[in-house]
Amino acid sequence: MLTLGSVPARLERETGRHGGMAAINVSELGRADCAGVYALLGSVAKGVAIEFDREDLRRLADIVQPALEGAPVAARADHGIKAFFERLGRAILAEGMEAYHALAFAGQLVMALIRTIAHPRRLRITPLVAIMEEAGLDGIPITMIMTFFIGAVVALVGVNILVEFGVSIFTVEMVGVGILREFGVVIAAILLAGRSASAFAAQIGAMRMNQEINAMQVMGVDLFDALVVPRVLAALLMMPLMTFCADVGGIIGGLLVSWRTLDINPVFFINRMLEMVDIKHFWVGMSKAPFLAVVIAATGCRQGFMVGGDTGSLGRRVTAAVVQSVFLIIMFDAIFAMIFTELDL
Repeated sequence: MLTLGSVPARLERETGRHGGMAAINVSELGRADCAGVYALLGSVAKGVAIEFDREDLRRLADIVQPALEGAPVAARADHGIKAFFERLGRAILAEGMEAYHALAFAGQLVMALIRTIAHPRRLRITPLVAIMEEAGLDGIPITMIMTFFIGAVVALVGVNILVEFGVSIFTVEMVGVGILREFGVVIAAILLAGRSASAFAAQIGAMRMNQEINAMQVMGVDLFDALVVPRVLAALLMMPLMTFCADVGGIIGGLLVSWRTLDINPVFFINRMLEMVDIKHFWVGMSKAPFLAVVIAATGCRQGFMVGGDTGSLGRRVTAAVVQSVFLIIMFDAIFAMIFTELDL
């Protein structure tokens, strides 16, 4: 039998005939696919519950339930003050729901990480290593190049400003503190967001479009264990290395500019940096790296799970993954700066 035929009409007729029916038990139902569960959910009368005692039917119901929900009605085009406040309210509500879903995703991620720590065999080593290479090692060259030019720009700014006061030698401290404390970790995080958050969203989004996510749910595969945890751990492990390489590239850029413009010997530059720049600045920058890595990877994965069934949705979610990641990087960097200032670090 390739079609449902008159099954939906019969279901609707039977449920309508028994008006006092409170629930339908489907434990004795044989094999059923998404079309069958969709017909069952769509044909029953409103107010009649369906008792999905079987795990396979419950998973199918979770998959097809969103298809039964009607699309939101588009707001009528209006340019009055009422329409303005209506759009404002919708935007605030949408942002509130976005924050709610982000917190829910963060809670699920924390529980998945705790399960992985408690049972290390749940961790998939092969995808973890592959993502570490793709997200971390392959991104080190561009990270060093970017921070090289950032360090050169910081040194040029220091030369132009400090030479007027006759203290151009403090360019060394400006480069050291700026790169180690802020620019190294922030540039590495932004590049990780641009390369990896977008890639995570695109990979998981493509799986949703191809219904691979639905197939994994039906088979009972934990989506967080299979897709999210390896990506988050890969970013968590590689971000400190990327930050260290970014620091090295930035210091080299500042050193070369100082050597060229101020005739500061490279050996003197390194020695003065070791003497005058406290090691705490290096650890302040490195302490931000793991947290930013988790935020970036989680944002990319969450946006991938929110992809719909069309390519337009995929493009919007990939863009949202990068934009939200960069916004969160800047926001949390500012929060860390305030915390370290209060702690006198």
